[in-house]
Parts: sequence; structure tokens; C-alpha cells
Amino acid sequence: MKFGFASLPVAGHLNPMTALARKQQSRGNEVVFFGVPDVEPIVRAANLNFVPFCEKEYPVGSMTEIYGRVAKLHGEDVLRCHVGEIAPAFLKTALGCFPKKLAASGVEAMVLDMGHTFLQLVPLSLGIPYVHISNSLHIDLSGATPACIFSWPYENTPEAFAKNIEGLKKIGGYCAQILAAARPYAEKVGLQIDWNNSSATNSKLAVITQTPEEFDFPISNWPPQFHYAGPFHDDEGREQVPFPWEKLTGKPLIYASLGTLVNGLDHVYKIILETVGKLPEIQVVLSAGKNAKPEDLGSVPSNTILVRSAPQIELLKRATLCITHAGLNTTLEALGQGVPMVAIPIGYDQPGVAARIAYHGVGEFVEVGDLTAERLSDLIQRVQANPSYRERGRYFQKVIAETRGLQVAADRIEQAVQMNAVLTAK
Repeated sequence: MKFGFASLPVAGHLNPMTALARKQQSRGNEVVFFGVPDVEPIVRAANLNFVPFCEKEYPVGSMTEIYGRVAKLHGEDVLRCHVGEIAPAFLKTALGCFPKKLAASGVEAMVLDMGHTFLQLVPLSLGIPYVHISNSLHIDLSGATPACIFSWPYENTPEAFAKNIEGLKKIGGYCAQILAAARPYAEKVGLQIDWNNSSATNSKLAVITQTPEEFDFPISNWPPQFHYAGPFHDDEGREQVPFPWEKLTGKPLIYASLGTLVNGLDHVYKIILETVGKLPEIQVVLSAGKNAKPEDLGSVPSNTILVRSAPQIELLKRATLCITHAGLNTTLEALGQGVPMVAIPIGYDQPGVAARIAYHGVGEFVEVGDLTAERLSDLIQRVQANPSYRERGRYFQKVIAETRGLQVAADRIEQAVQMNAVLTAK
């Protein structure tokens, strides 16, 4: 079978999606990966066929500029900017460019990143079956648990349920602009959609999350096509990242990263540097990303290696602690190596991931607005001194190893598409 893949053009989504695409390819399927030109190097590094779209509107380098708008934001301002400005503009352009590319590709089924909101209208209009993948933390639309943009704790009370419903309404309000971009295309191609149903265009075949069920809050009312899988990691198919391995001293290692997207908050890096500089018994690797200038972060302690980017999984294999923005992929990669965390959630789904880190006892978190060197130092020492955090990390390491997320996801995709073919033939 020939599968098409499409992902948000950011590393935290591309890494798991290309891993899943390679898994499908290894099973004898033909795979083509669609994306804007900035996606091509990552796709080629994964040894996948690449088909560009929106080349004129989004030339090489445009994604860095566009997503740079959210780099120095935090909290709900990140979501407002993304769904109010970035996503609607991208969707409107993609709905003009993508249909011809998909129609000409010969793809028999699509595997879509749920972060590509409403891109599913294209395969839907062409009669091509599609499966959805949740690379970021999925959203519980029932209100049983807090939506992922909030760091609220899980509580099974009527008051908590009412609060969760209000949170969902707030998210719906933020999405007005992207709905406005989607509806004209749907009307143009004759799609009948209940726009009052927030899940109306979600895949009816399969919605697969790379979050392990064991790492979620207790949720029992998912629709039948929803499936937990587990992380899409296989340590392969990524661009090589140079790193000065000779500088590692053998001291207990802390790996720190704020990810690749909302990673431009200089004061957070400064607080991390100030904090770890007072812990001479450890060594730190701090990955600063592209949106923070190292020269603006002040002096770097002698026990810290500051780099723009780092080979994350390899460093996590050596780490005793991860200081993270609580991006789902970094969190799952840390759990996959049994590494406990201190989280500083900044935006998107990170507050919800941080809440789960604390709920499951694999780490602690502090809000950006409450972050101080003293608070961060306290959390680092608490997590390192209490063996229960490391024990919980090892538990999740075992869960992830046994879950085999890539295998589960690939099986679910093929089963869903094959069942659809049988039902359609009838």
C-alpha cells in the first residue's frame, strides 16, 4: 500500500512522524512524506521520499521566521498566536496547494499529524482514507480531565469537571480564526460538516497517540477509534548533531533543554545557569536552541556545556536528571531512558505534560511565572535526593520498552485502513 504522511514542520512532530513513516516503509509499504521545503532535510535524513507543497509561499527558511513569533511567548499567549495567526494562514495556503499534490501522488491512505489542524479536509474531499496521529499530548474533549494547555491537577469531582469544560470552551474561542480558514474550502468542495462538533473531521478509522496509557490521567470514555501506542522512537533516521563528547567529565550529568519551538525566554536560561553553577558536584549540558543567543545569557559556569543543539537521546542515556520544558517528545525520550525530570512548562501542551510528570511521581514542575534560582535548586535537589523519582523513571522505561509504540501504531494504521477497504468494498 502507498501511504502519505504529513506533519507539522517542527522537530517535535517531525521526529516521531518520520520514525513512524520509516516503520511503515520497513513493512513493505511505499511511503511519501509531504511538507513545506524546510521539512525536506529531516525527511531525507530518515531515508524517505519527499514531496514538497507550498514551495512558493513557504520557501526554505520561512518556518524559522514564522515560528519565531512564539519563541519568546509563554502560557496561553503561545496558543493565541499559533491558532490565531500561524495556523490559519498556513491552512489557507495549504488548502490551495496540497489537493493537487495529493491527488497526483497515487497515495491510497494518509497518516496525518493532528497538529495540522483541518488538513484532513483535503483527503476527505478526495475520498482518501486517513488516520490521525497525536504527536503532542491529546486533548480530552469529554471534560473528564483538564485540557492539555492547562497544568491543573487531575481531580474526579463535579467542580473539576465544570472547570475542565470551561477550559475547553476557552480553547474553542481561540480557534475561531482557524475555523474561518477551513470552512470556505469545505463549502467549495461540497463537504457537509457539523462545525459545532469539535471532533467532526477527526479520523473515524483511528486516532493514535504516542502517549503511553500508563502516563495519562485516568480516562475511560475514549471513542472506539482512539488508541494509546507509546513513543515513536528508534534511535535512528535523524540528522547527525555534532557534540564535544570529550568535555564530559564523568560527573553525574544533568541534561537541560527547552525544546525547539518556545525556547527564546532568555531569563529561563539565565536562571538555569545560575542554579547549576552552584552545584559543582554535577555537570550540565544545556541546549539553547536557535531562538536564544548564547552571548545574551551571561557567564556560563565551568560545570556547564552550552550548545545550540545536542544529540538528545544519546545524552539522556548518560543523564541522571533532565530539566525540560515538558514537551511531549523530550518527556517520552527521558522516560524511555528512565530519567526523572524537573519541568518548566512554557506553552502548547507542555502544562498538561508537566502535570502528568508530577501526577505519576517521575518528577516535579514549576510554572515560568514562579521560576527562581532558589525554587529550581530546591526541585533539582529534591528529585535527585529522593530515589522514588528514579524508581518511577525506571518503571516507565520498562513500560515504554514493552509497549513498542512504533509497532503498535503501525499495526493500528494497517488494520484501520484494511478494515475501511473491506467496508468500502461492500
